Amino acid sequence: MNAALKHLNRFSTPAKALTDPAPDEAQLAEILQVAMSAPDHGRLYPYRFITIRGDARYRLSEIFVQATRQREPDVDAAYLAKQREKPLRSPLIVVVVASLVESEKIPEIEQMLSAGAAAHNVLLASNALGFGSIWLTGANAYDDYVRGELGIADNEQIIGFIYLGTPELEIPPRPLPAVESYLSDWE
Repeated sequence: MNAALKHLNRFSTPAKALTDPAPDEAQLAEILQVAMSAPDHGRLYPYRFITIRGDARYRLSEIFVQATRQREPDVDAAYLAKQREKPLRSPLIVVVVASLVESEKIPEIEQMLSAGAAAHNVLLASNALGFGSIWLTGANAYDDYVRGELGIADNEQIIGFIYLGTPELEIPPRPLPAVESYLSDWE
């Protein structure tokens, strides 16, 4: 593979394998600047970022627990413990939020795709700087209690929780299918 493209060949790092150091403020600013270069019809920048680190991860942990209890009143202790541990698995979480803008020209789906592209750019930029990452969603990303506690407005949706840190292990490249299997020429 071309050396210039090597950093684009990224794979998710298991969240449990992410540790300190996380990107510092300058690196995070670079990562988010790259995120904002995502395709964006109309230059709406229909997204925003919430960073969660340090003690804030423990607050998010309790929000996840409460949300789980509300969704599943009979939840078992083991599953609840798993929910409590989720935000503690990496030193930094970037919540990517789609902030949809009313527009006659740009449909919501294009805005959601732009927010998704911004999230993907977070992954690529963090990888280029030598950090590991994983994009996670799950029930908490769509939960109204979690949304409310994070200050997510009615016109917004959580695109994902991106966990960032230094990988404790080297992630071997996974085999990818041949691109020819996914390519067709239209004539």
